[in-house]
Amino acid sequence: MDNHWEHFEHGADIGVRGLGATKAAAFEQAALALTAVITDPQHVAPVASVHIRCQAPDDELLLAEWLNALIYEMAVRRMLFGRFHVTLDGTRLEAQATGEPTSVQRHQPAVEIKGATYTALRVAPADGGWLAQTVVDV
Repeated sequence: MDNHWEHFEHGADIGVRGLGATKAAAFEQAALALTAVITDPQHVAPVASVHIRCQAPDDELLLAEWLNALIYEMAVRRMLFGRFHVTLDGTRLEAQATGEPTSVQRHQPAVEIKGATYTALRVAPADGGWLAQTVVDV
């Protein structure tokens, strides 16, 4: 399976889905899908990195925690992230999110993401790789 991200329809909210050869890659791709709700991740320069740690009792809740940690960092640091490196150790996640300060002119942010929800929350093996998805509130 090739690593990639995509959006899926879900009423007024937006579904984010990451697919990857490993569970960690699927989490990275879900994070890219999150950024892509706001702007094109390829237009986010790798200027600064933020270290993120989180944990949860299972994979699905860990995905929600990860995405909500990213949303928090984007809000408080006024940054967008376009590159991610995730390491999973059981129910613990450590990651580097790399990006730059948000520029309304350069990034033309489409929406503001309020949070990752538990709607359609799923982390599971898929097509020889992994799927990590949820719906975000915009």
